[in-house]
Amino acid sequence: MVDIDLSQPPFTLLDDAGRDRVRNGIDLAYFDRDEIILEAGQPGEYVFLIHKGEIAELDTTLPGARERIGHYTQGDLFGAISILNGKSRYRFRAEQESLCYLLPKSLFLALCDDYPPFAEFFRQTLAHKTRLLTEQRAEGGVTMAGFMLARVGECMREPLCVGPEASIADAVTTLRDSHADSLLVRSDQGAGMVTKTDLLNALVLEGKSQGQPVLDVAHFELITVTPAQYLFEALVIMTRHKVERVVVMEADQPSGVVELTDVLSFFSSRSYVVSLQVEQATTLEALTRASHRTPELVKALMAQGVKLRFAMELLAALNGRIMSKAWSFLIDERYHAHSCLMVMGSEGRGEQILKTDQDNGLILEDDLEWPDLSERMQALTDTLIELGYPPCPGNIMVSNPDWVGTESQWRRRIAKWAEARDGDSLMKLAIILDSHAVAGNPALLDRLREALFAQCSGDELLLSYFARAALRFSTPLTLFGSLKKPQHGIDIKKGGIFPIVHGVRTMALERRIKPTSTLERLDALAADGRLDERTAENLGEALSLFTELRLKQQLARLDGELAGQDANRVVVQELSSLERDLLREALHIVKEFKQHLSHRYHLEYS
Repeated sequence: MVDIDLSQPPFTLLDDAGRDRVRNGIDLAYFDRDEIILEAGQPGEYVFLIHKGEIAELDTTLPGARERIGHYTQGDLFGAISILNGKSRYRFRAEQESLCYLLPKSLFLALCDDYPPFAEFFRQTLAHKTRLLTEQRAEGGVTMAGFMLARVGECMREPLCVGPEASIADAVTTLRDSHADSLLVRSDQGAGMVTKTDLLNALVLEGKSQGQPVLDVAHFELITVTPAQYLFEALVIMTRHKVERVVVMEADQPSGVVELTDVLSFFSSRSYVVSLQVEQATTLEALTRASHRTPELVKALMAQGVKLRFAMELLAALNGRIMSKAWSFLIDERYHAHSCLMVMGSEGRGEQILKTDQDNGLILEDDLEWPDLSERMQALTDTLIELGYPPCPGNIMVSNPDWVGTESQWRRRIAKWAEARDGDSLMKLAIILDSHAVAGNPALLDRLREALFAQCSGDELLLSYFARAALRFSTPLTLFGSLKKPQHGIDIKKGGIFPIVHGVRTMALERRIKPTSTLERLDALAADGRLDERTAENLGEALSLFTELRLKQQLARLDGELAGQDANRVVVQELSSLERDLLREALHIVKEFKQHLSHRYHLEYS
């Protein structure tokens, strides 16, 4: 039996007996420098697992300078696709003296028959492979357990309903007898929601009589979900819409209700109580305590194996609520309908999982008079710092008058930036393009976004200048297609995250796409036909992988493990074989996307 490490995918998809079959069935072979290990067109006879050395993958149909399309090192495997397809599409050549374990074709195919997940691994896209990595990292080897696989239908309670003839007194009695906090009222216009608070306000504050129809109190603009949706999504929806319950609909009829307390109880983890603590905060001190618990929530989500997209959505919604509540504590209510607090940059895209720095601005109605505006904005910036949002190094904050202005002032700024087209102006356009309203009147931002689209989306020269930044940083791959491995690590933000984010942002600007999230923009670009669905999916998965690797570094630095180190840098040598494989594949996707951008916007790229 050969002593070989089989602790990484795809061998983790086998059980102990399967791994023993591998150890008993493999041989070790030596290959000299420049030796052809597998020729293009040759039937595959082995799966090769590299023990030592480097192997090049060559497309012999391409010119010599471009034929090298892949590079494999210790821990990587190749040759499986050649067996599954009947012959090798590419040539594999030893770049130096190499040792490889050989898994015979007959044994490999037998394992594929006996272990379908093992076979599926070799046919998977980047999306599936990153899902496997998430499963591998989850605590206890079980991913998406409970938190991600739980559906709304598992947590909803039967709807408590009354007819249209019911009175307020009837509704109060029904709630008391049922020990419930809300009920639905059936009517010709559909179902309406009534809560205990609604009834209390109606009787005490509005002076309604007990005999009046409860229909007069009901709300008919319901926030709804379906039984098949993930319970996690329901939590995101409640946080985003500032409600404590959603109605479950089936075939346009209410079939249940899910309360916030039901969701938190279902998950039964103290980390998830952060959402509830934010909602219940009645003072800045209480809000600060809740806000400082968000890193704990992030760690719990990552440990549970929660898909990054859902984690980003929850954290974005939660951060939005924290800022909205801070706004409500500090800003007089008379200004709320006439101003809009917006977050920008990664916050605006909903992609700042951990609080790094704050990017925010303020839009005012043209005729608004606000005597102590500057004092209030300074207080808001200071409060956000206390809540855990560090100051922006570029001073892009509401305490800076350059990022506060009336609608007319903002339009003039955008026109000036679009005309200037210099680096600073293009950066500011990118920042404002990612803006998202978190407090006040969002219609002000909607109008400003339309003005930005009208100014910029049809300007081909501006789009070309704007897109150029996506090609600014080199992709950290060698000329031979393998990962660069500097001792200080590769900059995952510059090499991977930024090209995708800014390239997609440019295409979204051109197509007047309103969502600010990069993943939502990718979905919209695919629906618009500007990107094919597979490319959009791969770019989304690549971005998620880069973000997760970066987040891992950020969390380690938060715990004091990477003191003084740049959290954007990932040391390739410290990654697992699967992580290296995924990172290499994701960076190739970035490289292809940059080539697409250079062609579309007429830019030079090599």
